[in-house]
Amino acid sequence: MSIEENKDKLKENEVEEKIFTASQWQLVWWKFLRHKVAVISLAILLVFYLSAIFAEFISPYNPNKEDTLYTYCPPTRIYFVDESGRFHLRPFVYKLDKIFDPLTLNEIYTEDRSKKYFIKFLSRGEPYKLLGFLSTDIHIFGVEGEGRLFLFGTDKMGRDLFSRIVYGARISLSIGLVGIAISLFLGILIGGISGYFGGTTDMVIQRIIEFLSSIPTLPLWMALSVALPSQWPVIKVYFGITVILSLLGWPGLARVTRGKFMSLKEEDFVMAAKLSGASELRIIFVHLLPSFYSHIIASITLSIPGMILGETSLSFLGLGLQPPAISWGVLLKDAQSIHTLANCPWLIIPGAFVAITVLSFNFLGDGLRDAADPYSK
Repeated sequence: MSIEENKDKLKENEVEEKIFTASQWQLVWWKFLRHKVAVISLAILLVFYLSAIFAEFISPYNPNKEDTLYTYCPPTRIYFVDESGRFHLRPFVYKLDKIFDPLTLNEIYTEDRSKKYFIKFLSRGEPYKLLGFLSTDIHIFGVEGEGRLFLFGTDKMGRDLFSRIVYGARISLSIGLVGIAISLFLGILIGGISGYFGGTTDMVIQRIIEFLSSIPTLPLWMALSVALPSQWPVIKVYFGITVILSLLGWPGLARVTRGKFMSLKEEDFVMAAKLSGASELRIIFVHLLPSFYSHIIASITLSIPGMILGETSLSFLGLGLQPPAISWGVLLKDAQSIHTLANCPWLIIPGAFVAITVLSFNFLGDGLRDAADPYSK
């Protein structure tokens, strides 16, 4: 046997030994890393959630600041080469002027090429409190002087759409996490009781789940959201919508939990726990649940997009959150008019963020579901 063959043999032995001695979570993580699309999706979601947490720092403008001089302004063009052909390392924008077009009877924006403003990173702007307590005025980027940089354009009130999308991510992304936390508790508790005890308890719970699953989701969401008092503040409406989505989102997870409990409750480790005097709740939460954590994580990841789409749909239809609350669904309400959308197509950009988030969660869920069984091919 040659030296190269010996080296290859030793490497294979090292890999096999590493696999045999690895924990269950290590095997799951290694297999997840092999799912490239899921890893990319995880990176995208991390960027979105970090941007939502540090929205004040990421946003160049106050999302509620109105500027009537820049209503329905299209996305600003960014340049590196000026009119004379000179290249600049720092990107810049030109001054925007608004004129009236007598042919279309619309106001259009033109660039004054005689005035350019450089984009600065870590620039000073409007003061804010980072994370609610750290006072500062540093933003990740901004424009010097009187220049304006609207990456995604502005709305009918002249508010920067990019800043509003970043702030809107706080509600649209967090409602999925908060909602799934409630659904997780209900699904595991009710599904665990159903699968562990069986008999009449299981039959009653399954009939309730079948009844809830048979009701059309969107009309039920609409009916329950309309029942929320109109005078409630934004925070109460937010939690009201979250509770509505959560109370209707637990049956799927409950059925998964029930099936796992029914297949595991006769295993030797469960019998040993019973003989040692462990209580029923201890057996459920300490012995049974940890045996399929990976499946629960995958189910949760695949359920979050439904929560996000639910909030977006209700807010888009005017039955969920209302201004001054900022969410992606609220922002999409501005794109309901065909006339507005034809003249200002950038108002549909929040919908792209909804689509990217939902796809990322679905791809991430697929990766976690495959990684949940690390011994499969």
